Amino acid sequence: MSTRKESQLMILVIPVALVLLMLTAFTISLMAPQEDLKSKYSYKDFESAKKCRSCHPGIYEQWSQAMMSQAYTHNWDEVEYFDLAVPHAKAKPEIKDVVDGCNGCHTPIAFMGSGQFPPPRPSEKSMANESVSCEVCHLIQAAQSDPPFNFSYLIKPGMTKYAGRTPSVESPAHKIVTNEFFRTTEFCGNCHNEKNPWGVWVKSTQLEWKEGPYALAGVVCQDCHMPKGGPFLNALMASPYDDSRLHLFHGAHDPGKVRGTIELRIQPDIREAEPTEDIIFTVALFNQKTGHKFPTGSVEDRIAWLQVEATDAKGKVYHLNVDNKGFDGEEFTISGDYLAYQDMGVPLGISEFKGVQRDGIPSGNRIFRIPYFDPEGRMTMMQWNTAKLGVDYRIGPRETKVEKFTFRVPNDAAAGEMKVRAVLNYQLLVKPVADFLKVQPSESEIMEVNEHTTYVTILP
Repeated sequence: MSTRKESQLMILVIPVALVLLMLTAFTISLMAPQEDLKSKYSYKDFESAKKCRSCHPGIYEQWSQAMMSQAYTHNWDEVEYFDLAVPHAKAKPEIKDVVDGCNGCHTPIAFMGSGQFPPPRPSEKSMANESVSCEVCHLIQAAQSDPPFNFSYLIKPGMTKYAGRTPSVESPAHKIVTNEFFRTTEFCGNCHNEKNPWGVWVKSTQLEWKEGPYALAGVVCQDCHMPKGGPFLNALMASPYDDSRLHLFHGAHDPGKVRGTIELRIQPDIREAEPTEDIIFTVALFNQKTGHKFPTGSVEDRIAWLQVEATDAKGKVYHLNVDNKGFDGEEFTISGDYLAYQDMGVPLGISEFKGVQRDGIPSGNRIFRIPYFDPEGRMTMMQWNTAKLGVDYRIGPRETKVEKFTFRVPNDAAAGEMKVRAVLNYQLLVKPVADFLKVQPSESEIMEVNEHTTYVTILP
């Protein structure tokens, strides 16, 4: 009996030991010795993405159309860095290291290899324009912090490249080492989490995922932003894979990705009403598509807003204002005629700058955002100058927000069928800021996320 019990115990112990060993190995890879990579190398230590194209043309073309290839050259990123962050660091030298750190995620090769801060502007066509290139991701060995944030990656340039799967052939150009770290969300968190000098998580996409239902279900960032597809030829000398990780990286800048993110439904409490009678419209917004909050990422810049309009039988349009819920900070989630972003006056050299319009959309709409506040308590979109965050009124993964709009039928509303449309809109950058800083119009274009329509009858 004793021998049998010992055998049974060993059967239980061995799998547990293996699990502990695997977890230990992962922890070691995640918590590699801290290494300051700023200016540690030189440009010549890294390859250009164009060289990778010679063997990986399909992947190169996918990457070249993604924001990864434009992280440094993209117009708004250039304006924000060179017109706001860099001059702000000149005005306040104590934030220079923080501003230099922007390059750690927007152009890691320049951060590690240029020795020049700021790096040359995109128009000078330096290697900084590589942005987040093949070399950046495929040289990463681990994260140096837990949780990962602020370019916490461990990178060593050389002819050894890392990948998430075992290659089908041996590359003639470089060595390939399989690294399980590529299959984790911590890999993405190296740059998609950011903590600023005040200890504020100004970007937290990977952390949002970790706290949500998709983490429990084992659905990782790569499943949505690098979906599997095939047959696809990763390299010219290899055979096609049926389950290649496509290097699409589609996200906030892709209207096709944004469209349908939130399901939307509107219904009235009554179907017939007379002039001066109240109709309460209820709108349900369900985040059925993202594993993180919506919006996410650079949410100091971004807003999503719900707009409801009624059109009577003669075509007259009425705008409906959202009902107040009464929570703390709600005033920042309802659009209005307010000025904000006054701290931009420091880097722009404008004394007593009054700011620009906060929202740039019709008043009375519900905004899904998280406001950022500077040390003086003013709303800001300069994340490096954010001392605290306001109410987080974004839509979490698999969360439903319910909004109500009480509409008193106007005396002049035409009798007959009234159409009531709810639409959720999204902008990457608040338009008044984009216009003021002369950012290209595409950055403040309105993307329609979803819409729904219902009807009521107005009695004579």
